[in-house]
Amino acid sequence: MRIVVIGGGSWGSVFAALLAGRGHGVTLACRDPEQAGAIRATGRNPRYLTGVDLSGVSAVALPEAALATAELIVLAVPSRALSSVAAALPGRAPVLILTKGLDPASGRRLSELVVGSPVAVLSGPNHAEEIGAGLPAATVVASEDEELARELQHAIVTPLFRVYVNTDLVGVELSAAAKNVIALAAGGVDGLALGDNAKAGLISRGLREMARLGSACGARAETFSGLAGMGDLVVTCWSRHSRNRRAGELLVQGRTAEQAEAEIGMVVEGIATAPVLRDLSRRLGIELPITEAVCQVLAGSSAPELVSTLMAREPTTE
Repeated sequence: MRIVVIGGGSWGSVFAALLAGRGHGVTLACRDPEQAGAIRATGRNPRYLTGVDLSGVSAVALPEAALATAELIVLAVPSRALSSVAAALPGRAPVLILTKGLDPASGRRLSELVVGSPVAVLSGPNHAEEIGAGLPAATVVASEDEELARELQHAIVTPLFRVYVNTDLVGVELSAAAKNVIALAAGGVDGLALGDNAKAGLISRGLREMARLGSACGARAETFSGLAGMGDLVVTCWSRHSRNRRAGELLVQGRTAEQAEAEIGMVVEGIATAPVLRDLSRRLGIELPITEAVCQVLAGSSAPELVSTLMAREPTTE
């Protein structure tokens, strides 16, 4: 296939290398001409995961020519940029979204921003650092068009990257967005040294929070116990590679959201997603207490006091 990957960050670069390794003709569209030039000259991304071999990938800063003939367009850009990128796409080539979040401006799921083209999303416990190092991983391709999802499954799968199909697009997208917010809270548990019991309890209740949101939006319950739900939640809350977990640590240690993201050096999607998710839950009339607490920390509230408030909530059934 002729594939264009838009977004020269760590995940976009690794995914482009994975696709090239499957024999596809891959163009990686970078925002910065200097970055694209360095990839062409060295076969390496000079900014992210520099050990990943990109010699089989064509890097450009102006992808219009490649987009005109693309058979698949992959979006690996921050959620805040996805709306404008999607609006500028030509033609009707299928679109695969790697970004995990919601549109900060409208609150919509990211697949809803793609108009006029078949759309799918890829989600699961997929840290780019490990996939770039050749470690095994599993993922989900979700689309309401099952035929498209199966075509993408066969185009992407490798002996080290196992791909499953899921037609619950709503559930997979909401899982991808919500798990980043729960991971901010899990990082807060780490930063306050509250222990493994507290962290396991938070993750379990966070999964329930995700499922409650999904149910209100028409998602299938089983999605939240699968790779896109529990699988991605666990890795994002525990992994040393998790930007959201690390950002949560920094936030409870006194950094602002801007300072935490600057120190990490990459986009932390949970920071933008948390208030969008909170507002969605309020419109739906459902409780997301962990998400509410994360938003309060982002607004400057005391994390230890919020922990006490969460622990003092009225006991109930599980």
